[in-house]
Amino acid sequence: MSATKTKWVIEADYLQACNCDYGCPCEFSAPPTLGYCEGMGAWRISSGNYGDVKLDGLGFGFAARWPKAIHEGNGTVQLFFDERADAKQRDALLQICSGQAGGLPFEIIVTTFSKIQEPMFVPIQFHFNGRNSSVAIHNAMTVATEPIKNPVTGEAESVRIDHGTGFIFKQAECVSAQQLRVSAGDLNFSWPNKAAFVTQIKYSN
Repeated sequence: MSATKTKWVIEADYLQACNCDYGCPCEFSAPPTLGYCEGMGAWRISSGNYGDVKLDGLGFGFAARWPKAIHEGNGTVQLFFDERADAKQRDALLQICSGQAGGLPFEIIVTTFSKIQEPMFVPIQFHFNGRNSSVAIHNAMTVATEPIKNPVTGEAESVRIDHGTGFIFKQAECVSAQQLRVSAGDLNFSWPNKAAFVTQIKYSN
C-alpha cells in the first residue's frame, strides 16, 4: 500500500445475486452458467471509516454485466451510493469502490470494467434476515432472496460455501434470488430463481 493512500476499513452485511445456476460456478473458477454474467452486489456498512470519515450505517452497491467470464473483462458497471452520505462520505465511498484507495476486492474488480456509468446517489433500503434478505435501490434494482428449495420435497435447503481464497467473501449462505431486477442505463435484466449469496464481510487496505 502506498504511504499516500488513506487507510480504510469496513464491516458490512453483503448480498450478491447473478444469472448463474445455484452456487454460481464462478465461485469455483469455472465459466458462468450462460457464458456471460449479469449480476449485482450490495453492502450495508455496520462499521467503517475512510481515514477520519465515518461510514457507519451507509449502503452502496453495483449492478454489472460481463460478456464472458468476469476475469475476461470488458464489463459494464453501475455504482449506487446511499443518498444520505454527505460530501466527504460520498468521496470516501467513491475512492474505495473505484479501487483508487487500494484494497480488496475493489482494486481487482475495477480492472474488469471497460465502461463505468455515472454513479447514482439514491435511496437504498436493506432488509437482512439470513437467507430471507432483500435490497431495493431506488427504481434501479430490486433483489430478494429465499432458501433454495429441495426439488423433490420442496423443503428449504441449508447450503453454505467456504471459499478460503475468495476475495469478495470467505463464507456465505447459498440462497435463491427469488427476485433480481435491474434497470440502470445500459443494464437491464431480470433473473428470478438464480444464484445468490448472503454473508458478512470485512475489507480494508
